[in-house]
Amino acid sequence: MLLTTTTCRRAKDRHAQSTLNLVWELLSRSVAGCLRYFVPTKATKALAKAMLERWMPGLRWMRDYRREWLRGDLFAGLTVGVMLIPQGMAYAMIAGLPPIFGLYSSTVPLLVYALFGTSRHLAVGPVALISLLVNTGVGALAGGDPAVFLAMAILLAMMVGVLQMSMGLLRLGFLVNFLSHPVISGFTTGAALIIGFSQFKHLAGIPLPSTQQLHVLLGALFSQVQQIQGVTLALGVGAIAFILAGRRIDPRLPGPLLAVVAGIAAVHFFSLNDRGVNIIGQIPSGLPRPGIPFFSESLHNLPGGIWGVVQHLAPIALTISLISFMESYAVARAVQRKHRNYEVDANKELIALGAANIAGSFFQAHPTTGGFSRTAVNEQAGAQSGLAAIISAALIALTLLFLTPLFYNLPQAVLAAIILVAVYGLIDLKEVRYLYHNDRRDLVLLAATFLVTVTLGVEAGILAGVALSIADLVYRSSRPHYAVLGAYGGKGIYRNVQRFPEAIEPPNTLILRPDGQWFFANASFWQQAIRENVAARPGTHVVVLDAATISAIDSTGLHSLQDVWEELQRDGIALRLSGLIGPVRDKLEHSGFFDKLGRDHVFMTLQEAVAGRHLSEAAGSGAVRTASRSGHSGLVSPRS
Repeated sequence: MLLTTTTCRRAKDRHAQSTLNLVWELLSRSVAGCLRYFVPTKATKALAKAMLERWMPGLRWMRDYRREWLRGDLFAGLTVGVMLIPQGMAYAMIAGLPPIFGLYSSTVPLLVYALFGTSRHLAVGPVALISLLVNTGVGALAGGDPAVFLAMAILLAMMVGVLQMSMGLLRLGFLVNFLSHPVISGFTTGAALIIGFSQFKHLAGIPLPSTQQLHVLLGALFSQVQQIQGVTLALGVGAIAFILAGRRIDPRLPGPLLAVVAGIAAVHFFSLNDRGVNIIGQIPSGLPRPGIPFFSESLHNLPGGIWGVVQHLAPIALTISLISFMESYAVARAVQRKHRNYEVDANKELIALGAANIAGSFFQAHPTTGGFSRTAVNEQAGAQSGLAAIISAALIALTLLFLTPLFYNLPQAVLAAIILVAVYGLIDLKEVRYLYHNDRRDLVLLAATFLVTVTLGVEAGILAGVALSIADLVYRSSRPHYAVLGAYGGKGIYRNVQRFPEAIEPPNTLILRPDGQWFFANASFWQQAIRENVAARPGTHVVVLDAATISAIDSTGLHSLQDVWEELQRDGIALRLSGLIGPVRDKLEHSGFFDKLGRDHVFMTLQEAVAGRHLSEAAGSGAVRTASRSGHSGLVSPRS
């Protein structure tokens, strides 16, 4: 009997592997057939495979699929799919949409990302933060019309997808670096609190205003404490305890789904809907009907038409594009570090997420991205390839076809409990403690973004975060670090005199090391720093710039450096440069600054500059004069 079971399992594994290989071969031959009309070569099949792998990285795992991966993919796919059913419905509520649209958003985007994504573990679908941004951006424009709200949410998914794909094709993945981690942490923490407290209307059964201002939510909540429905609150708190207990027992347990089953059973057997517990009610069955978002009649009938709607949605679409990519890429990279058999590419991830959102918008999906919790569960459950995501999408599709009537008695309090447990993980207190002990300036950025988010709303929080990130970048760039150096240990070693009190400054010589670029944003700062340090050391005859740490210089920097030299020259002070890197040396050479300064004032090492003599001169060599005639002032290759 055991032998028969093992044989059957191996046969299934071989069948799955051969099916995936067949799909890969069919795709390759189809593309090769198309290429023959444009590329008349015998290598069309190889070219087709190369093109497929370049633009659809997910197909690599299909080509290289191993039989031993199937068990892990199957278990992980079912686990994440079971987890995604209640989460999708809950996050649709955050977005202001009927729960069924959370399931629609959990099918096609998963399938598309499995083909285009470079991560083999990322679980794409609705997430809390992006759902809140959808509610924020669309709610202000829809005017309370559910049909317009739905049409705008679907159109927003297409716009997000187009922006993400465009950024990926233009290789603009680096743009997310302009949002610093403290700013993102402050924003997500504030948004998590807004999401959490807004769910108390479902968790406790009390009416709350639709607002993103935390103080308004708290005021309304405390003013209606007496109207809390005890049965609803008990059901919601019990669901939270149930989910947390399941997570503690085994993170792979589908705690949210078990809480959903328990809640449905409680309503059914105890008629809790007759005691004031709000339920989901009728959920339509069947797969989402395909449609083109731009052809929605609800949007064409609005003032300004469809293009007016696009213009109004553009800011929130750009915001969601960046925030969703940051969240998705961060978790994809975190998981990839544990698995060295593939690489995550930022620009290809943008293309994959864009393709997922564009395809999803044709099947009534709102914006989606990779989720932290589901991706972690997917990896822990043993996922090895994108097949796990395909299995999850298939499970959601089966649910839409056959199981939606079972959710009729699902309490809204249980969905609120699922949301509360999920957003609790977004509250980043660890980052607050870390910054308090390590970087108080970044802590101020985090606190400012948090306060703007909870008092003025998530859109204002994002704008404040971007503004603060750019302002902090400008401030740091305009006031970089520098050090005054002194001889340390008598062996030609020089150190910062503030950090090493035993370091001794050479007599009548100022050694200054600028740390960073010398460009328009900080050129005046460098001039002032040199001027102040010279004034603080009367009798200075020589200023040595240890330029090894100057990574770049622009035209403004060249002008300011010449101004420094002229000012020092008027005061009878010599300027010497040491350790110039190749690109900076090229700029100074081509600008003619070396000819003005004198090539004998440019040195390879700091020791030479302080002594005022090249090592070749000390050895009695004529190498310096020869090099001077060649135009490189005794320096090695200008590219070094």
